[in-house]
Amino acid sequence: MGNALKSDEIQFRIRYGETDQMGVVYHGNYAQYFEMGRTEWLRKFGVSYRQMEEEGIMLPVVSLSVNFKKSARYDDQVRVVTTLAKIPSASIEFDYEIFNAENELLTTGKTVLAFIDMERNRPTRCPKYILDQLQN
Repeated sequence: MGNALKSDEIQFRIRYGETDQMGVVYHGNYAQYFEMGRTEWLRKFGVSYRQMEEEGIMLPVVSLSVNFKKSARYDDQVRVVTTLAKIPSASIEFDYEIFNAENELLTTGKTVLAFIDMERNRPTRCPKYILDQLQN
């Protein structure tokens, strides 16, 4: 995989219910935007949460950071770019960038998710099939 870390992007329009009285996206919604980006990223690269859970692996978020540069507002068309930060081990890290339709960077973020063996409720290594999938 080298330094060409894998990225994917999704686009959507900000809904009224995601904003506060000033028409600005409520800060708590960014965690959901990151989750949407991450879920599509995993799907694109052949990894399904459902498949992992069926195989006894959970992937909880253990760290979340968000940096706000400019407000996203009601009815904005936004683009979430999700990038794998590094090759997964016992955790998987994603970087996020959210842009508006004018391609202005609105928000950056990072999440770290841990691979957890559901039976033992203990951290475990990234499943081999995921690493294999990422090499392709």
